[in-house]
Amino acid sequence: MSKLPVKPSRPPRVRQALPKSFKDFTPSKAFNPRTFFREMVWKAFLTPRTGQHKQPQFPKLSRGQIALTWIGHASFLVQFTDLNVLVDPNFANWLFLLKRIKRSGLRIEDLPPVDLVLLTHAHFDHFHKPTLRKLPHPKIGVMPWGMGDLARNLGFERIVELDWWESFSHGDWKVTLTPCKHWGARVLRDNHRGYGGFVLEHQGRKIYHAGDSAYFDGFKQIGQYFAPEIALLPIGAYRPESFRNVHMGPDEAIKVFQDLRAKWFVPMHYGTFRLSFEDMDEPPRWLHQLASSKGLSHCVRMLEEGTPEVF
Repeated sequence: MSKLPVKPSRPPRVRQALPKSFKDFTPSKAFNPRTFFREMVWKAFLTPRTGQHKQPQFPKLSRGQIALTWIGHASFLVQFTDLNVLVDPNFANWLFLLKRIKRSGLRIEDLPPVDLVLLTHAHFDHFHKPTLRKLPHPKIGVMPWGMGDLARNLGFERIVELDWWESFSHGDWKVTLTPCKHWGARVLRDNHRGYGGFVLEHQGRKIYHAGDSAYFDGFKQIGQYFAPEIALLPIGAYRPESFRNVHMGPDEAIKVFQDLRAKWFVPMHYGTFRLSFEDMDEPPRWLHQLASSKGLSHCVRMLEEGTPEVF
């Protein structure tokens, strides 16, 4: 593991104020336990699950090409000629009371052998233990500080924890943990766990997965140092307004894309689980409108779950 040789000035680890009760967890006046149950649980329960598992047709790649398959939510399969990477894999149909509204794009048994798993933080929709236990031969798991104990006995041959701006290399690939504005606790009393995004570098290409994050100036630093070609950015879970303390909408995701100096914007974190109050189809619709108004439509690649796209 290594630090960046000329690293940007590191933002301090800002400890997010963690909820001590359900009242703290729902800071908006409109967001009380009854509203939570109606909006997140009951409406989702009544919504028919859509989408179909696809039999994936993974493309034959040339060196330097990337095949990107969106599984759903924040889960991706990233493929090079000699490397298969999963990011935040989650194939669950239910997260406790939260129903998956759209099926995963492919079945877990249809995955290729997995060389590397990147886990951005310990929240249940990103770090799903039943999924991780079923993965086909995951060799290395890379995650932020304080998460290694959660990953034990899940089938990894090696578990690597990183700090912000710290990198891990193996063979010809390198992954760096980057800052974000979120929080890492899995339950209310384990706020020692880290959180972040990842930049993966291999075969002369750079791809960035932001994890969960609100907008903050740190994206400019990531763009200055890495300028990743492909940016996987969250666009959902931003209503009520208080949710923007830890998430972003399409309006802020566009700013992030520009801060990163990326070539391609691949949206994620929408349309799979009902995690907030906006309509399920609002984030991609709003993103299309914003991208069109800013002349960026040619940069946005909306992936269909389960269908590999080559970059």
